Amino acid sequence: MTDIQALSWLEAQYETSYQKKGASNNSEAWDLVKITKFAEHLKNPNSAFKSIHVAGTNGKGSTSHMIASILQEAGYKVGLYTSPHLKELRERIRINGQMISEDATVEFVKSYHQYIDLEKLSFFESTVAMAFHYFAQQEVDIAVIEVGMGGRLDSTNIIMPEVSVITNIGFDHVQFLGNTLSKIAAEKAGIIKSHIPVVVGEYHEETFPVFVEIAENMNSELYLAEKTIQQYYQTDLLGDYQQKNYKSAVQAIRLLKGFQIEEKHIKNGLLNVISNTNLQGRWQVLANHPKTICDTAHNKEGLQIVMEQLQKENFQQLHIVFGVVTDKNLEEIFPLFPENAIYYFCSPKIERALNVSELQQKAAVYDLKGSVYGSVSEAYMTAQTKATSDDLIYIGGSTFVAAEIL
Repeated sequence: MTDIQALSWLEAQYETSYQKKGASNNSEAWDLVKITKFAEHLKNPNSAFKSIHVAGTNGKGSTSHMIASILQEAGYKVGLYTSPHLKELRERIRINGQMISEDATVEFVKSYHQYIDLEKLSFFESTVAMAFHYFAQQEVDIAVIEVGMGGRLDSTNIIMPEVSVITNIGFDHVQFLGNTLSKIAAEKAGIIKSHIPVVVGEYHEETFPVFVEIAENMNSELYLAEKTIQQYYQTDLLGDYQQKNYKSAVQAIRLLKGFQIEEKHIKNGLLNVISNTNLQGRWQVLANHPKTICDTAHNKEGLQIVMEQLQKENFQQLHIVFGVVTDKNLEEIFPLFPENAIYYFCSPKIERALNVSELQQKAAVYDLKGSVYGSVSEAYMTAQTKATSDDLIYIGGSTFVAAEIL
């Protein structure tokens, strides 16, 4: 297998995963048997480094990057595993903001592709294993590991973290996690380990008792970040929702034992998340005339906050470049969107993208009107052409829509 063949093979695993149940999770496996066996084959790299485990419906990616940035400011060598990626597969695996090298990726694929094929591991299981192998090999001081989906049966859940974090609970991936908030919370709470402190970002009357019960059963101290962190911190991540996420990040840092982290590291870490970790797609301002904002929010809870923040902006006309994947509950999402915006409906280039004509028809039921376009880039370019310098362009609806612009 040549280097080019190795990278092509990995890309093919990613593409195939879309034809199953989603590239950003391991739902087609939905147990820990294969990842545990593979980790043993790799000599258990998941036990070779300290870690922080981060789950949640929204904000887990931003919170993971915030935690990593703070640790980097304190001088530590920090691994970061997140999903999905925006442009390159290697974005998922970073050390101090730098993607895993192409050489390391090729070496892993060449060494283990036969095992992966033989054991029929999913793409997500493969990349989780590669991340853990790489972090162990590079001897990171600590790694921040973002859950792909759920928690209890997510492939990342073979680590024994120093702290567990659950940012919040909302309705997403209900076909896998359950159709009530309490059921979804129970799946997320599957990352809570015995005698390991757990941070819950936000209180919700239906989900918080679930966390309390499971934490008590596991003899784990539970901290509600929105109550325990009262100090205000600034961050270079501009979305309003980041005011919730930083509290989870700070509380997790304060529970971390054996690391020398000062107040200045927390402040500087939150102010330099983007430069330290290369995070993209969170209320990212792409241009100012007209102001153009791109965001990866893709479910009811995330989009509600984004739509509220959009209305705080000053503009003459709002232009929305919008596309989604097929598993989104549009009946919940569309009522959040303004009727007086001009819509540019599009489909990201993935198998799971909702047909753009169907999207337009469903939007029309909610008086959201606009034209359809053959690609995200065509929709965006048309919006740029029609918008004046005093207008505002918003690009979103899906991580994959944002990815094609970024």
